[in-house]
Order: sequence, then structure tokens, then C-alpha cells
Amino acid sequence: MSVSIIENQSPPTIRNNPNARASILRQIGVCNAKNRPKITPRTRVEDLVAGRPIGRLELLVLRRYPRRTVMSKGWTGSIAAACGRDETGLIGLVLWGDQVDRVRTGDLISIQGGWCRYNHGQKVVSTGRTGRLTVLEA
Repeated sequence: MSVSIIENQSPPTIRNNPNARASILRQIGVCNAKNRPKITPRTRVEDLVAGRPIGRLELLVLRRYPRRTVMSKGWTGSIAAACGRDETGLIGLVLWGDQVDRVRTGDLISIQGGWCRYNHGQKVVSTGRTGRLTVLEA
């Protein structure tokens, strides 16, 4: 059965109402704004401000330094330093726990909901406790 036959057989109120078609898509779950992930705008390295949270940052990992084990009041586990870049500059990274195993040199990563601070005069970013790190390309 062709589309033109189906369109001709459907009531004129549905055929002439573009909102009716959109509501059908919403009903079957194809066009649901609630299901769509919210994408925060991408932040560039040159736009980072120390002491402020970052929305979404995409970096190429240039180097991951060796893992260290830290036992302190606030954190017990693996930690590693790394450095990354985007098209606007270089930035230091702090990797926590399982992030140390997931991230390697040459990976393209995305950090969402992290923070930016100064450490020894250089800007450093991390996911902190609430952020997410995703490996986009290995």
C-alpha cells in the first residue's frame, strides 16, 4: 500500500493538521523531548575560569602519568595526572578511581559537570564527585 493511498484514506482533519502527525510520533516515543538527552554547550579550554564549574569539555589526552594510590580523609583509591588539549589550548587533568584505567594517551574524552581550579599556577580540570567522564574515541 502506498503512502498516497493511506493519506487519501485518512480523515481530512489529520491530513491537514501538522500537529496531529507530531503527536502520533510523540505517542510512539520517536519524538519525545523528555527522552532526549540534554546537551550542554561545549566549553573551550581558553574559556575556562578557575573556581567555576564546567559544563562539557572535550579534550584529546596527550599524556597520562603513572597511577598513585592515595589514602586520605576524603579519598582512598587510585589517582593519576594527565594533560589534554583542544583547539584553543592545553589543560591539566586529574583522573580518579576507574577513570585511571579507562583513559589512555590519544583518547578523546568528554568531561561533564566537572570543575576547574588552579594548581601550582596552572589550570586543572576534573570530574570531582558529581561529574562524568566519557571516552569518546580510543
